[in-house]
Amino acid sequence: MQITASMVKELRERTGTGMMECKDALAQSKGNIDDAVAILRKKGLATAARRSSRATSEGLVGSYIHPGGRIGVLLEINCETDFVARTDEFQSLVKDICMHVAAASPRFIDREEVTPGILEKEREIYLDQAKATGKPEKVLEKIVQGKMEKFYSEACLMEQPFVKDSSMSVGDLLTAAISRTGENMKIRRFSRFVLGESAAD
Repeated sequence: MQITASMVKELRERTGTGMMECKDALAQSKGNIDDAVAILRKKGLATAARRSSRATSEGLVGSYIHPGGRIGVLLEINCETDFVARTDEFQSLVKDICMHVAAASPRFIDREEVTPGILEKEREIYLDQAKATGKPEKVLEKIVQGKMEKFYSEACLMEQPFVKDSSMSVGDLLTAAISRTGENMKIRRFSRFVLGESAAD
């Protein structure tokens, strides 16, 4: 399979990865761009995992107000150095995730943030729903587990499909940025405000 310059360019634009890494991924995937993206993401995850223990004491607090002024978001993302925090790429990442929070309304950053009480309540609801289907006892747990995974993908920011590109999660987006910059990054906290709603709504 001939790896062309335009294929490398497209892969670089989609992933932000270096030219040689893109060529290697395209060679491994026999020229399939989507498979090459998956290969690079897996490598990015490995790189991000190695960096995850490094301290993140710099970063930005970003904000987004949806046109019409009815929804607003404040979000803190941390990185390792002030240098990276000031880059256009990091600022664009913060803005994109703020917009995502406004659109997708996550409840938590990741599954570690979901309290045991909420998990127990969700599991109870899903188990009742599963029992109502009349399915055998042995498949009920699988049904509940599937519904729990769907809950995480809807409620947890890091697991939600990114609003600008649903082929990746917000976690994938962050991992790609970590891979490109060489710095650990973490979404520390966010608040989403909706006009007329109280925090308990």
